[in-house]
Amino acid sequence: MFSKACEYGIRASIYIAQQSILDRKVGLKEVAEATESPAAYTSKILQLLSRNNIINSEKGPTGGFSIDIKDLKSTTLSTIVAAIDGDEIYNGCGLGLNKCNEKEPCPLHNQFKSIRDELKNMLETTTVKSLAEDFEKGLTFLKR
Repeated sequence: MFSKACEYGIRASIYIAQQSILDRKVGLKEVAEATESPAAYTSKILQLLSRNNIINSEKGPTGGFSIDIKDLKSTTLSTIVAAIDGDEIYNGCGLGLNKCNEKEPCPLHNQFKSIRDELKNMLETTTVKSLAEDFEKGLTFLKR
């Protein structure tokens, strides 16, 4: 459903948010290890999230990645998905056709449209903070 980069970006954001709640900045290697993602790939994803003002990146001996506590309440999964994958997940055809719309629907169009709408709602209403809190409580996991 999401690109591999987006999956890693969501996981990294949740981990960074959880550590930010604990008032900790984290380094690249720690994020990659905590989310079981390749460090080089994670670096590129974190740069992208930083450029889109989703996470903060500070250099130096006291630097690292973090998310401002005030931003945690308003940062939704849709923000991360849009930064990494764009809006194709909301518009793409379930069968991958180039032209699929209400006028010229594919066989899955109506069913897929309702699933896309539910997904969009979930992504727009789920905050990184709520996911980080569930992770902190041990209710969810970022790696197996």
